[in-house]
Amino acid sequence: MMQGKGYYRGSSILVSGTAGSGKTTLSCHFADATCRRGGRCLYIGFEESTDQVFRNAASVGIDLNRYVKKGLLFHRAWRPSQYGMEMHLLHIHKLIDTLKPESIVIDPVSNLIGSSTQRDVRSMLMRLIDFLKEKGITALLTTLTRGGNHLEATEEQISSLIDTWILLRDVEQSGERNRCLYILKSRGMAHSNQLREFVIRSEGISLLTPYIGSGRVFTGSARLAQEAKDSSEALLRKQTIERKRGELQAKRRELEARIENLRVEYAAEEKQMEMLIHQAQNVEHRLELDTQEMAGSRQAGLSGDRQNRKHVNGAQA
Repeated sequence: MMQGKGYYRGSSILVSGTAGSGKTTLSCHFADATCRRGGRCLYIGFEESTDQVFRNAASVGIDLNRYVKKGLLFHRAWRPSQYGMEMHLLHIHKLIDTLKPESIVIDPVSNLIGSSTQRDVRSMLMRLIDFLKEKGITALLTTLTRGGNHLEATEEQISSLIDTWILLRDVEQSGERNRCLYILKSRGMAHSNQLREFVIRSEGISLLTPYIGSGRVFTGSARLAQEAKDSSEALLRKQTIERKRGELQAKRRELEARIENLRVEYAAEEKQMEMLIHQAQNVEHRLELDTQEMAGSRQAGLSGDRQNRKHVNGAQA
């Protein structure tokens, strides 16, 4: 969905969504991807303990413990109310200076609202993001979209500071709630504008190919039902086309047979007509010969009569 390349290194990513939409699971995938290529990742949790995060990650096929043993993943968990905003910021600075991570996850930043004012939280996060950009550290922040809030807004009002913003949402359809995501923005790169369904299985997150039918995006069982319906209709159309093609071929064969019969009939009639013409020509030729013979015999008779007349006239003289 991001040209197949992912995020820019040193950029800031915000993943927002309602409870249960998959924010922490997506964060675990992000940490797993960093550690898998040999990078260090600092994961700060404001909601769940280390054991909870690792247990939940294992349920979707992500083993984070192995990266802890390799010294690539560092998970720190504390309550938002444990420190003030300045102490949170200072604590994170110290961890970054000590651990020197390539990427950092803060899950979720929205929990800081309850322990301080919105203005203080925004100020703290603004300075933190500037610090991470200066260090070239890729940051993934999650925020909870509470009920009744507009999805394309955050309580911390930090969306303008973010380079890439991914929104997770639940889509209700056919009596089901299915998870979907879309990229609201991603600076400096072309990105998909499609609403994509994803499922969380024992092997992790699977992003499904978008399925659009009748001008609508279908998810869950509605997607399966629509696929079956479209497949059935496509098969029916194919059968109709094949039947029409068969009828057309039958008509073509029938027409070709009729044409062949006409050719045979024409050939027979042509042969008979040629024979009649030949007979007529023979008769005509015979008549011409008879006429010539008759004319010749008449000329011979006239010559004999003339000779007889001469003899008779001579005798008289």
